[in-house]
Amino acid sequence: MRLYIGLVHYPVYNKNFQTIASAITTLDVHDIARLARTFDVKLFFVITPLEDQQCLARRIYRHWTVGFGAEYNRHRKEAIELVRVVPSLDKAMLAIGDKEGKAPLVIATAASRQERNRSISCEEARCMIEDDLPVLLIFGTAWGLERALIDTADYVLEPIRGRGSYNHLSVRAAVAIILDRLAGR
Repeated sequence: MRLYIGLVHYPVYNKNFQTIASAITTLDVHDIARLARTFDVKLFFVITPLEDQQCLARRIYRHWTVGFGAEYNRHRKEAIELVRVVPSLDKAMLAIGDKEGKAPLVIATAASRQERNRSISCEEARCMIEDDLPVLLIFGTAWGLERALIDTADYVLEPIRGRGSYNHLSVRAAVAIILDRLAGR
């Protein structure tokens, strides 16, 4: 399996659908890294152009991989070692291309239904992953990925649907559900 994930902090929308760069949360980095390790994801990219946010993510990385945290919790270390901090989606794709010898397929996630010609089901995405293609699955923070970024993806994964009309999962919950559907046993 050659699955990679990216947590995009820019470009994303705020609640007024203005394009912003969102802040990194330490909880997202910890929990999504643990999910990545659990589901055998190759690397987890934290994507932000903001230098102060990159510094924060690198500080978390150092604490759990070479600092006190590395000795305190080896399981957290294993997970955090999968984290890579990059300034853009393009840089993540280049890193994967260098590692894999070819560019990954990019599958964007969105809470709303997208146009049908690029929308794929979890079953279709799972088949791509099982076919051993390099795949980068991207998740948006704040109120989701900017439309222009979604338009650059090869595919858009069908949204998670609950029973009611409420549709505002935390990104950590969405990553957990989607990774279970795409890479779980």
